[in-house]
Amino acid sequence: MYIGESFVGSGPNAAHINVVLGPRSGPVGTAWANALSSPSAGHLPYMVVLQPGIPVKPATVFVNKAALSGERHEMMTWGPAQAGVAKGIQECLLEGVLPADAEDGWCVIAAVWVDPKADQADEVFANNYRAAKDAVTNALALLPRLSEVREAVRDVHNPFYTPKGY
Repeated sequence: MYIGESFVGSGPNAAHINVVLGPRSGPVGTAWANALSSPSAGHLPYMVVLQPGIPVKPATVFVNKAALSGERHEMMTWGPAQAGVAKGIQECLLEGVLPADAEDGWCVIAAVWVDPKADQADEVFANNYRAAKDAVTNALALLPRLSEVREAVRDVHNPFYTPKGY
């Protein structure tokens, strides 16, 4: 099982993606099936597709982290964010970031943040494309390294909060 994360962009069109990937025959496969079959209010997991009827390989389920909140947010999630994730995951396989047996033997769970205030479709697409690709690459490279974590703990912050006095 591999776990990866990436945050790309800033403001309401930024992308934050977490991925879990690995063989279908293991715990990732079980989690994948459970994720796809367990929608909840505002969260509708679905298979990622390159085009209608052409799913990404390896099979990828998109799980929205932000509850869907209105038509624009729904369209930004299902449209450009999903398309960006599709392109990023697919290129990881085609470029050899993912091993060849991942094509039909692995699956990916992509937990994707789309800000309800997102308003630039092309920026949402580009950020989710890059974040999906980076998250998979980071997962397979087992990043971040402990040395990076040691350095980052000195300046803990995120786009929503920076602690004072620590």
